[in-house]
Amino acid sequence: MAAEDRIQGYASAIFEIARGEGELERVESELFQIARTFETSADLREALTDPRLPQDRKQGIVDDLLGARASDLTVSLVGFIVGSGHASELPEIVDGFVARAAAERHRAVAEVRSAIELDAETVARLESALAKATGKKVEVKVVVDPKVLGGIVARVGDIVIDGSVRSRLDTLRDTLQSR
Repeated sequence: MAAEDRIQGYASAIFEIARGEGELERVESELFQIARTFETSADLREALTDPRLPQDRKQGIVDDLLGARASDLTVSLVGFIVGSGHASELPEIVDGFVARAAAERHRAVAEVRSAIELDAETVARLESALAKATGKKVEVKVVVDPKVLGGIVARVGDIVIDGSVRSRLDTLRDTLQSR
């Protein structure tokens, strides 16, 4: 089975389970944050993908990390992915699941990276602006990322809109160096 087929298979299964349990929105939100944490934490990635680490130890890491912060269903789903040896594909599986859940609501997912948490009013304005910019109804998922420094970086599918301070500083540096 090709990796993409496997990833979409897991994403579809998670979608059906979460929907069947009536916890689609909660699981979607929790898994999205877990996947972003997995991407940014080298220690977590190494621990959950290390083939030398026993499975019960990996499950213990998942339980310790998520136990009080996520629903039992979310913890079980992450444990299942890790237990089946596909922890390295966790972000892709979650992204497929989130995209499917958004498509069910006839929306596209806009991943917005910001240095700080955004309030509901700001998220609503972003959804409106990104809908105009992309021509799609969008659902904003915010990732707090200190590397952004200020401003935001938004991604809707293959479209990236970089309004970050870091991007502006890089552009300014490049302009000054080319003179």
